Amino acid sequence: MFRMYPIQYSLPHSRIPQAWYNILPDLPKPLAPVLHPGTLKPIGPDDLAPLFPLSLILQEVSAEREIEIPEEVRLVYGQWRPTPLFRARRLEKFLDTPAKIYYKYEGVSPAGSHKPNTAVAQAYYNKKEGTKRLATETGAGQWGSSLAMACAFFDLECTVYMVRVSYDQKPYRRALMEAFGASVAASPSDTTESGRAVLAQDPQSNGSLGIAISEAVEVAAKDPNTKYALGSVLNHVLLHQTVIGLEAKEQMSLAGDDPDVIVGCTGGGSNFAGLVMPYLSSKIKGQSSARVIAVEPAACPSLTKGRFTYDFGDTGHLTPLVKMFTLGSTFMPPGIHAGGLRYHGMAPLVSHVKELGLVEAIAVQQLEAFAAGIQFARAEGILPAPEANHAIAGVFREAVRAKEEGKPTTILFNLCGHGHFDMQAYIDYQAGKLQNYDYPAEEIAMALAGLPATS
Repeated sequence: MFRMYPIQYSLPHSRIPQAWYNILPDLPKPLAPVLHPGTLKPIGPDDLAPLFPLSLILQEVSAEREIEIPEEVRLVYGQWRPTPLFRARRLEKFLDTPAKIYYKYEGVSPAGSHKPNTAVAQAYYNKKEGTKRLATETGAGQWGSSLAMACAFFDLECTVYMVRVSYDQKPYRRALMEAFGASVAASPSDTTESGRAVLAQDPQSNGSLGIAISEAVEVAAKDPNTKYALGSVLNHVLLHQTVIGLEAKEQMSLAGDDPDVIVGCTGGGSNFAGLVMPYLSSKIKGQSSARVIAVEPAACPSLTKGRFTYDFGDTGHLTPLVKMFTLGSTFMPPGIHAGGLRYHGMAPLVSHVKELGLVEAIAVQQLEAFAAGIQFARAEGILPAPEANHAIAGVFREAVRAKEEGKPTTILFNLCGHGHFDMQAYIDYQAGKLQNYDYPAEEIAMALAGLPATS
């Protein structure tokens, strides 16, 4: 009888990182500045003050390599961190590959994903500076439920604008947010000027993360007691996620191994950056030659088909301009089930390291991703979130490459969350209702034609 158990590499609670890792001072070329959309001049702290507490604004531009994690945040982290690292031996056997496959599993958090790593930090800093309410957007709902949980921990009100297609597809994720005490609205909504403007043009709009961001930003800008919280894209968000990579490096050392290939799914970039930025530090210093691969959906291909340029982070053009790989702020992605990856732009920091050649990017189709997720569940016993399936599909490709080349390869990826609230997606996949979707080049061109002029 076949038995092969995964090996877990565990760390004690005392090994929760003491500080987040900030890659900015180690970059061979600095990030492009964030620009004010009116003046096209670099923005300052005062420009961001209506949206964020000062502590997070300072983290956004910090030149400090290590930023101390407050003890109050580490205490909350201790409920699920350090998260486990597993060697996927049964998956290796199924793939008949010489590759060794490791995965860092973030689905053990109370919200079921990596998102609480920054949600808890953002709630803490906002509470400390007197904020009463946080407004945010969410796609698949992992970020919204994480922020709702963090707001409950720190006694803050929470308003979530959930992209309409996910609001309809994922009622249980919405119910979890409401159980934590959040108020959840389908976006575009009729409660904001931004939402009403979209509905006036398309009453049946599926929504997008860009639209939901506009609504949340508008609410925060109009209420002095409300701040805005973002679950991805911004530097301080990616910073908070580096606990993943910092732990993974120590756990891989326990395993006596070091990755040759590092894989992560990418939508806005937070889970990918959380795993890879500590490794990119070694790569920049010449201490590692690992290939780093970002995997995105073919239906929303910002890194593989977008343009590296300045753009708005939202559809309503309420945000500053950031330089990133973008499909255009008016890009309307199809209603794929990987709702957390349906964003028109990539984090400026992830875009920057891609432009520098430090990371690669590939796009995979929805059916390939779900097929990989199903097989992973049968081998490893964990049903992944649809977003994580994209990383697994990327791992499968690398495992096949290792077999074809006859090359022993160590692969590390981040399993960023479980799919327990995504069962309708799996029901639809098993019933043959899902389809692949390549976004038409002409529609991408139309969205890119509306990019803001910055010179």
